Amino acid sequence: MSRASLPPFPAGLTPAYLTAVLRTAQVIPDTVAVIGVERQQVGVGVGMMSELSRLVLQYSAPVAQAPASLIAKYPSQNATNRGVAMAFNLYEREVRYFAELEPLTTAISPKAYVAEIEDDNFLLLLEDLGEYRTGDQIEGADLADSAAAVAELAKLHGAFWNRVEAIDWIPRIHGSSHADNMLAGTRAGWQNMVDVFGAELTDEIAAWQPAFSDALPDLQRQMNAAPVTLIHGDYRMENFLFGTRADHHRLAIIDWQGPLLGRGMVDVALVLGQSTRTDVRREHERALVQQYVDGLQALGVDYPFATAWEDYLQAMLYNWCYVAVVSGTLDASNARAFAWMSQMVARQVAATDDHRLMERL
Repeated sequence: MSRASLPPFPAGLTPAYLTAVLRTAQVIPDTVAVIGVERQQVGVGVGMMSELSRLVLQYSAPVAQAPASLIAKYPSQNATNRGVAMAFNLYEREVRYFAELEPLTTAISPKAYVAEIEDDNFLLLLEDLGEYRTGDQIEGADLADSAAAVAELAKLHGAFWNRVEAIDWIPRIHGSSHADNMLAGTRAGWQNMVDVFGAELTDEIAAWQPAFSDALPDLQRQMNAAPVTLIHGDYRMENFLFGTRADHHRLAIIDWQGPLLGRGMVDVALVLGQSTRTDVRREHERALVQQYVDGLQALGVDYPFATAWEDYLQAMLYNWCYVAVVSGTLDASNARAFAWMSQMVARQVAATDDHRLMERL
């Protein structure tokens, strides 16, 4: 947490400011300064709630282990998206995840050198994994990508399975301001989702808003029932970095703005239902759910497949609130944002039809 005022970003990413924060973080000694910064914007239309820049740094003297480049993450300059982020307390949750929780799990994320927040402003200076392949929500996950994502979820969830009492600052899926915001966002965003992405929706789903909104509080209670763990909350392709070399991690998870306490299957259903290519999901989803169960078992978690599968289907139904909020309340004017949201909606529709999820209401 920051003790001094943060400057506005990205303008504040000056050599003098970076010198100060990297010295405080003991990344560079007091005898070395940052004397040059080349800033390159990355991930346009991807992060939505935040902006990302690659900072190529020049130091006054060589420093062993000092990074040649960093990824800077800071608030969105889009007023609509920044307002949504503040309503859901996304910035604080991400900063605190890196500061407090990332060391407690073997799930991989980029190393955070600096994690600071003040009111609606924050800064993360992260390890630059630019040689990794960024997941593409538009293209979708193949079987290998899906398997890697599920394997990492088992490591994340297993570390906190039924052990969340000490992290009660993270909102629960039910009985929290997050839950209230999801309900309000679903009601407010559904019609706009239909208006903007109607080509991907069936007539039945387009008219589903009243029934789903009425059912959502009960679905939230179900997703909040034990076993509860730490979930990522936005587990999709754009938030994955896939290793491309033998010395890389298989997958690194990014964008920790939405961690929640709830059933782990919310994450599993999110990635398989909205990121995995529909043909891959249809052929392999039972095997992928079994892989998740096996991964938990390896960490000492007993989670029978029959229970996991039922939770998976209920979580898939619940995740319609995520679709409505994302596609119905966020700015989709950016061409890439519109494209990945379209695929998210289309894949969720296919999963809904395949599993006859409407009947579960």
